[in-house]
Amino acid sequence: MSYNPYSLEGKTILVTGASSGIGKATAIECSKLGARVVITGRDETRLCDTYSLLQGENHIQSVADLGKDGDVSRLINELPVLDGIAHIAGIVKTIPVTFLKKEDMQQLFDVNFFAPTLLTTCLLRQKKVRKLSSIVFISSIEGPITVHPGNSVYSASKSAVIGMMKGLSVELASKKIRVNAVLPGMTDTPIIYGSEFTEEQLLSTKNQYPLKRAASPEEIAWAIIYFLSDASGFTTGASLVVDGGFTVFYAI
Repeated sequence: MSYNPYSLEGKTILVTGASSGIGKATAIECSKLGARVVITGRDETRLCDTYSLLQGENHIQSVADLGKDGDVSRLINELPVLDGIAHIAGIVKTIPVTFLKKEDMQQLFDVNFFAPTLLTTCLLRQKKVRKLSSIVFISSIEGPITVHPGNSVYSASKSAVIGMMKGLSVELASKKIRVNAVLPGMTDTPIIYGSEFTEEQLLSTKNQYPLKRAASPEEIAWAIIYFLSDASGFTTGASLVVDGGFTVFYAI
């Protein structure tokens, strides 16, 4: 029997935003490490595709829009007791400050901040989070560390995630529930290719990274799995930057 401190055997893990990108990769990688995975997302077709790629048995899929109270209530009722949560659902909107509208700000905060925060609150109230569990939020280097023109509100929403993560880590410590965050740099997911940037602009941005590329979704998933596993048993309130050296290089 091989020794693996990152094993997720015997754990039930909820992954939001599992229909594509980092969420899809995280769900698949968690299943490979032995977890029973509960996946949720808004797109039923893509969620079914993720489900078909999971290894092992007894996984659960639930189509839900986490911005809708009815969907959240239904999801929580369907969920078993959890050992881990990976809050990965999120959106990006690039809008210069002078063109911002309240509805743009509301949408970014609803999806990136309020949805994961309120879902966590509801799960805790319903006692669906087991003692010794791990909650992982996806933030970004954009906001807590860096900022680029047009990304002010996105950056603000991701900074808010870090503030909430730190607060929860303190409040839940007595229950032995750990709360951490992963801060990715540029990652090769559909979210960046569906943005306003051209292929040339994306390539130029990748070349600004010391490693001269973006992360794969799996590389971010492995960082999330560190926090979900017992290997991080003494880690809470932490922000793990996974950015190919970008923030170090530009801090010089």
